[in-house]
Amino acid sequence: MTHTPHTFAVLADGWSVRALNPQVAPEALRDRIAVGIPATVPGEVTLDLVSAGLIADPFDGDNEKHQQWIGDIDWQYRLVFDWHDDGKERHDLVAYGLDTVATVTLNGQLVGNAQNYHRTYRWDVRGQLREGENQLVVTFASSVCESDRREQELGYYPHTEHHAFNQLRKPSYQFGWDWGIDVANAGIWQQIGIDSWSGERLKAVRPLVDVLDDGTGVLTCTVDIERAGKGRVMDPMDAHAGQTPVPFTVALNGNGTDAKVSGVIEAGRDSATVKIAVPDAKLWWPLGYGDQPLYDVAVTTDDGEAEWSGRIGFRAVHVDTRADEVGRPFQIYVNNVPVHARGYNWVPIDAFMSRADRAFYTKRFHDLVESNSNMVRAWGGSIYESDDFYDLADELGVMVWQDFMLACAAYSEDADTRSEIEAEARGQITRLCPHPSLIVWNGSNENYVAYAQWGGYKQALRDDDRPANEYGYGEKGWGDYYYAQLFPQLLAELDPTHVYLPSSPMSFTKFTDANLDTDGTMHIWDVWNRMDYRKYADYTPRFADEFGYQAPPAWSTLTRVVHDEPLEPFGDQMLVHQKAMGGNYKLARGMRSHLTPGDIDDVSYKADGTRDWLIPTDNWDDIEDWHWACQLQQAQAIRFGVEHMRSLEPINAGALIWQLNDDWPVVSWAAVDYDGHRKPLWYASRDFFAPRLATIQPRISKKQWEDRSWEGKRPAADKLALVVLNDTREPWAGTWTVERRTLEGEVLASQRIEVSLGAVDHVTVYLEPEVATFADASSEIIVAVADQPGFARAVFNGAEVIGQKLQAKPLDVKVEKTDHGYAMTLTAHAYARDVFCMADKVDADASVDGGMVTLLPGESVTWSISSDADVDPERFAAPNVLRCANDLKR
Repeated sequence: MTHTPHTFAVLADGWSVRALNPQVAPEALRDRIAVGIPATVPGEVTLDLVSAGLIADPFDGDNEKHQQWIGDIDWQYRLVFDWHDDGKERHDLVAYGLDTVATVTLNGQLVGNAQNYHRTYRWDVRGQLREGENQLVVTFASSVCESDRREQELGYYPHTEHHAFNQLRKPSYQFGWDWGIDVANAGIWQQIGIDSWSGERLKAVRPLVDVLDDGTGVLTCTVDIERAGKGRVMDPMDAHAGQTPVPFTVALNGNGTDAKVSGVIEAGRDSATVKIAVPDAKLWWPLGYGDQPLYDVAVTTDDGEAEWSGRIGFRAVHVDTRADEVGRPFQIYVNNVPVHARGYNWVPIDAFMSRADRAFYTKRFHDLVESNSNMVRAWGGSIYESDDFYDLADELGVMVWQDFMLACAAYSEDADTRSEIEAEARGQITRLCPHPSLIVWNGSNENYVAYAQWGGYKQALRDDDRPANEYGYGEKGWGDYYYAQLFPQLLAELDPTHVYLPSSPMSFTKFTDANLDTDGTMHIWDVWNRMDYRKYADYTPRFADEFGYQAPPAWSTLTRVVHDEPLEPFGDQMLVHQKAMGGNYKLARGMRSHLTPGDIDDVSYKADGTRDWLIPTDNWDDIEDWHWACQLQQAQAIRFGVEHMRSLEPINAGALIWQLNDDWPVVSWAAVDYDGHRKPLWYASRDFFAPRLATIQPRISKKQWEDRSWEGKRPAADKLALVVLNDTREPWAGTWTVERRTLEGEVLASQRIEVSLGAVDHVTVYLEPEVATFADASSEIIVAVADQPGFARAVFNGAEVIGQKLQAKPLDVKVEKTDHGYAMTLTAHAYARDVFCMADKVDADASVDGGMVTLLPGESVTWSISSDADVDPERFAAPNVLRCANDLKR
């Protein structure tokens, strides 16, 4: 029998969408949305309403709160399309993404129901298609109302935020988060179309890799098929009638390899596995540890009917969690080399995911790579990301920590939910297993720590009809079945080549204290919520996979959407764009003793009850100073925390900051705002995530450790040390000169240190007392410089900004027009701390290649400003544009 390749007819043009319960909407819109408006597919109904001119931009001002009715509507999409039978045996309607609870009909007949945003649905519709005109209808139940209904039906399961997001298999963040807009709408958010085929189709291909000790790469490729068959088989005895063997070929190409192997799926079976060995395979490495060679894999059936292509990279992964003298590590090994994970957590790049194209992903991945990040965590309240995300990670060497989509909540273990989560996990494991960048699968975000430590959590799970447990009462299942049983079973079956962690954070030895710093992985949130950022130094995190500090977005991003008059931290629209509870209060409180006088708990209101303490008017001019201080504080806080953590290597094996990006313009923990502007934090991370880092850190002397009088409490650091880290596979040797200097540049004491570093090596050297002891901390710094390339210098400030004798205007500036924008040359005539150019204040599309630079007296640096704006160059040097820590000392 001769077969031709199957075809996929995309159904993209001609859709409309209407409201089935328009009475929920504002009266002026009811007639229009009841009749219907044009719909974009893939797309989301909120964007269709914007395109039709019925609502304003959801991101602007306080529009969010006026558009909540959208999530309460049942929306119906309709399409009339022509179809003509091409003679294929099978015609399937395939929906790659439906948001979320949907009923699908074709020509008035039920096709099927969807319950899961994270799944692909395929329905055999050969009996329902008509020659010529057909009508496809997809009806979405309101996600908000449906989640409430299911909560009434299944009972309350604890969750964060204000909607019962854990009742649906819909991304949690879409219901609103402490950085995210509430836009729980509906839509056909990925492609939908008719897949026509004959004989068989490739249902799944799982190309798994291993690397043997002798360097041989092994590809183990499992091929699953579906046969066209005769439709719904009523008699099980006829299930294999007429089946024939299906021969297939797996080809592996690239990096000097051209190999093929044949296999056959026997009649009565639907799966077969073949192997290809590649001697001296080119290995895939994380960024900074080596190259990222990729191999092409192609699977074809011999009749040419079905084909699949993808890419793999040969690398071996394991994690060391064996107990040591500190606790239990979470040390990732790639190709048997210990890798220090440096990077960010990732949230969706847009609140409306249908707008997230390859170009958008490429920009954010450039932000990762150019910040020296080698790992990104796809967080569990989000989505399983697009193919672009994982392809870019493969190409660029960015390791992926992938959460399953369960976050900050308890989840029902009823039969329907179990079935949906299993189908979702099977599909996503199969889709993502080929990617060499995928390193860690994680079962859930904060669900173990929630169960163990969040107030009222266990009480909410009480069920008196169940047998008593150790707490004295029965308890309904809360999701542990998924993390402890289902996911590891599925990974063992489908993809045993990756690391699995049941939850994040995760302490391996003490379930009731799931967030121990010395055991497993850790989230650090007390710093942001209530503690001074120096608290980071009290932790010894084995792997800190979530911690962060807030700041507003770039000035142009903020003022594009916030229009309060006057603009101030507690303006109505400002607070719409600040989702964290007490966020702007915490920003001001955190500055105490760093940028403003007093301690972190020393917050007092003026007698008239105003909040003027948020902007100290005695030395700051206006909201722009507050904005700069917040951004500076974010960078300084995270720099302090990460340099501390990295200085603990190899005890610390990873630091993943919350968060890289935003999904809308908002005050948040992001390093890059929604409009793509890199905050000061991003520039700081480019330095503190450098593969080779030198940092000066407080340390406890040997004498202190030997003095057992501190037993039971942490001893105070009484020494300073130079910590030199080489997170590369190349050795380094050189001499460091460490000097204590005045802010004017006078050398007060000096020490030379010979350092020799092997591959992935770390050295700590105590500084001599005359170098490490300040005579006047307010006017002295310590500077460490290497005589060989590879390391940036290290600077240790004797005092915080508020206590340092900084000149308010330490820079001489020259700005010139160039072919591609502007060149800014900065020369310091005094110590200039953390210099940053807010070029977006001049041109919202401008970017700068440098930032957060500290200059010693007499030093110069030239930055390139990319901008098409034709403006007076001196505007980029204006006092509100070119900032530094010094200017907060006016």
